[in-house]
Amino acid sequence: MTTMVKDMLRTYPADLGDVNRSAMERCISECFDCSQTCTACADACLSEEMVAELRKCIRTNLDCADICEATGKILSRHTGYDANITRTQLQACAMVCKSCAEECERHADMHEHCRICAEACRRCEQACNELLATL
Repeated sequence: MTTMVKDMLRTYPADLGDVNRSAMERCISECFDCSQTCTACADACLSEEMVAELRKCIRTNLDCADICEATGKILSRHTGYDANITRTQLQACAMVCKSCAEECERHADMHEHCRICAEACRRCEQACNELLATL
């Protein structure tokens, strides 16, 4: 996916200004990766025997997946760019990734899918914060 993100940023016909393309590319990729991972983790949680104990994890996974997907889409659009919207969305994404990682880490010893999801959330949180620092 990173190659496609990089190719799309490279071929964008208008000037992207002073955006750190490497940070943007990483953040878009991490957002979509985290969205997919959180969706899969929620589904895996639903398949566990004690699903009732994973309700908060499932809800947090689904919220995180939606916000990460929206963030990846917003970062992929450059025409009519509004830095305030981008900053706010990145802050929200970093926050939900942090919350989701913390929730998944609570279950990581028992459920490998939660450990993997927590790692994806931490990577996305870091990528969002790194991109925020460049804006």
